[in-house]
Amino acid sequence: MDYPVVVQNISRRYGAVEALRDVSFTVQPGELFGLIGPDGAGKSTLFRILTTLLLADKGTARVCGLDVVKDYREIRRRVGYMPGRFSLYQDLTVEENLQFFAILFRTTVRENYDLVKDIYSQIEPFRTRRAGALSGGMKQKLALSCALIHKPEVLFLDEPTTGVDPVSRREFWDMLGRLREQGITIVVSTPIIDEARRCDRIAFLNHGQVQGVDTAERILTQFADILCPPPLQHDDVLKQADEVIRVEGLTKRFGSFTAVDHISFSVHRGEVFGFLGANGAGKTTAMRMLTGLSHPTEGRASVAGFDVTTQPEEVKKHIGYMSQKFSLYEDLQVWENIRLFAGIYGVPEAEIAPRTEELLQRIGLMEERNTLVKSLPLGWKQRLAFSIAIFHRPEIVFLDEPTGGVDPATRRQFWELIYQAADQGITLFVTTHFMDEAEYCGRLSIMVDGQIRALDTPEALKRQFGARSMDDVFQQLARHAKRAE
Repeated sequence: MDYPVVVQNISRRYGAVEALRDVSFTVQPGELFGLIGPDGAGKSTLFRILTTLLLADKGTARVCGLDVVKDYREIRRRVGYMPGRFSLYQDLTVEENLQFFAILFRTTVRENYDLVKDIYSQIEPFRTRRAGALSGGMKQKLALSCALIHKPEVLFLDEPTTGVDPVSRREFWDMLGRLREQGITIVVSTPIIDEARRCDRIAFLNHGQVQGVDTAERILTQFADILCPPPLQHDDVLKQADEVIRVEGLTKRFGSFTAVDHISFSVHRGEVFGFLGANGAGKTTAMRMLTGLSHPTEGRASVAGFDVTTQPEEVKKHIGYMSQKFSLYEDLQVWENIRLFAGIYGVPEAEIAPRTEELLQRIGLMEERNTLVKSLPLGWKQRLAFSIAIFHRPEIVFLDEPTGGVDPATRRQFWELIYQAADQGITLFVTTHFMDEAEYCGRLSIMVDGQIRALDTPEALKRQFGARSMDDVFQQLARHAKRAE
């Protein structure tokens, strides 16, 4: 049998770090093959080698029967690749991006339109919109269309649904199933276990080595301690009576488009409050208003007792914020980032050094204090970013999709930090696309088309919608969304 992907004893080092060690496996024709493993396991390095963007230190690899070193030009013509970060041109429109990639591969949109029709037709109504203005789900559909427009034999997808809501994720994987039926071989990495289960086979990478290749159920059972950690157990956080966030009729319009439509709710001190919604539902816009970064069009909101419209600078002094895009300085060392942000947040000089030592000890980064942040695995970066966001002991911390792209075990560890903060009386305001994380929140709101359509505890919401899980609740609500913004 001619295998479309053959990897034999591939190794790769970055200085003292061994990213891959003697990695070997084969992918069968027309297979949907998954790569899973913890952060820093070597998945992205392997993708870059297979797509001829990086040379291995030793070993060989063949894609479409061609050597990744000698035949790199021909391989690039025959494969499609979606890297982990959004790879299209933000300032080009949807239509211009697709045309650009068609020209790049010496084909036309018309010639291969049937291949991308099911995917592209969903975003074609927005063909004149710039790619940078698309929601997460729409960006991924565009990126997949561009990767397919030259009709590749093998499609490489590196965590393609990071930052994408559950409904869009399900649609994306349905698309992959249809592509497989058309004979395209797909190699995909994912940190999401439900997605791994949709693969024909998966390879489990850990510490740069393949620990096993088999069906998803067998691998997930064999390595359950790493890949499927038990749910986090925690006593209910004792929320206090006073409200630290109060929102009344909050509205934000951009021209004729209403992004946030008269939402009202309150959050109590010490509460872990989940703020859910599909891509484009209005969550980030609402959070920008609550953090003093954007002025409301209508309505009122107070955060930590300060009005977000008239006292935005006071709001900023009393909150912490962790955005969905990693916000620390990659070229600074761990301790330098802590020192910098401590100064920005106004922490007294005499307190910075001892509190830095306590923080590093608590999050397990004492030995990495002098490491450049860009050298840390993603999960470690996220733990550091969160710890810095609460370093000045704010009353409220806003977390915008803080665990996107992070493996299950690391996500669980991150939520342990959230609970520790809540135990200290800090209020946590969290957006997430992981419905298992939604179960960890004290209360949840779910936005659809700019409005809050549900707000209660996870258990109460499941009863209300006759659902077994929060994923079922979310699917029922988001399925009725009218806008695709």
